[in-house]
Amino acid sequence: MNIYLPIAEVSVNAFLLLGLGGGVGMLSGLFGVGGGFLMTPLLILIGIPPAVAVATEANQIVASSFSGVLAHWRRRTVDFKMGLVLLAGGLLGSAVGVQIFAVLRALGQVELLVSLCYVVFLGIVGVLMFIESLSALRKAKTNKRAPRRGHHWSHGLPFKMRFRASNLYISAIPPFLVGALVGVLAAIMGVGGGFIMVPAMIYLLGMATTVVVGTSLFQIMFVTGATTLMHAILNQTVDGILAVLLLIGGVIGAQIGVRLGPKLKAEQLRVLLALLVLLVCAKIGYDLVRTPDEFFTIGGGGH
Repeated sequence: MNIYLPIAEVSVNAFLLLGLGGGVGMLSGLFGVGGGFLMTPLLILIGIPPAVAVATEANQIVASSFSGVLAHWRRRTVDFKMGLVLLAGGLLGSAVGVQIFAVLRALGQVELLVSLCYVVFLGIVGVLMFIESLSALRKAKTNKRAPRRGHHWSHGLPFKMRFRASNLYISAIPPFLVGALVGVLAAIMGVGGGFIMVPAMIYLLGMATTVVVGTSLFQIMFVTGATTLMHAILNQTVDGILAVLLLIGGVIGAQIGVRLGPKLKAEQLRVLLALLVLLVCAKIGYDLVRTPDEFFTIGGGGH
């Protein structure tokens, strides 16, 4: 059943969009990522203009994240205090990112920027996560407990706060900066930023894996909501019909993902997420270097 999307100005199968929303929503509940790093390239692949894909996908992430947060809140696996610090940085970062997006859209460089950002960030994060996760799996098989990481340079930073749910006493500056980076990525790349935030919360901030997923979704929910609103006002690139279809699928998928999560070990989850990140990175990288089907479309986005 094809449906016309007025802002995107294309016709797409409605069941395909519901399926994409459900699949990405499941990843949201399972890994604590918004899923935009996967959904945005998929939307572009099925013919949605990049500017519309980025802005509208942020709206779908809000729904799937909210659904996931509710499930984790019931299990008391959300550090709300840490989430608020991440959120403060995220709101600032998303405001900056939307302005950058508007300038690049006017110059016709949005698609190139989005693709390059994906390749760089997904490649770095995916490789680091994969190496660390394999190491953790090997230690688990030999029954060796991994030594608890220190907080390195953050020990000497001011504005220390106690995060009881995460069992941490650290400076609020590192989580604020992580949140700000994620906010910029949310605005420019149409992602929740979980693929950056989840590894940063585990390895940089030293948070327990049990509270990372719920806390990540809490921050993502508000940052992507603000990003969607700013895109709608400043860039007029949010397609309401596309957003609703993705939203319905995302809410259902997130609940499935939250229920599947406890059945897998933390190390196994991280390996799966790393492989998924690397797979998407490879696909986008290939699309950047392969010969385009239509040469005359290159550089035409600004006209």
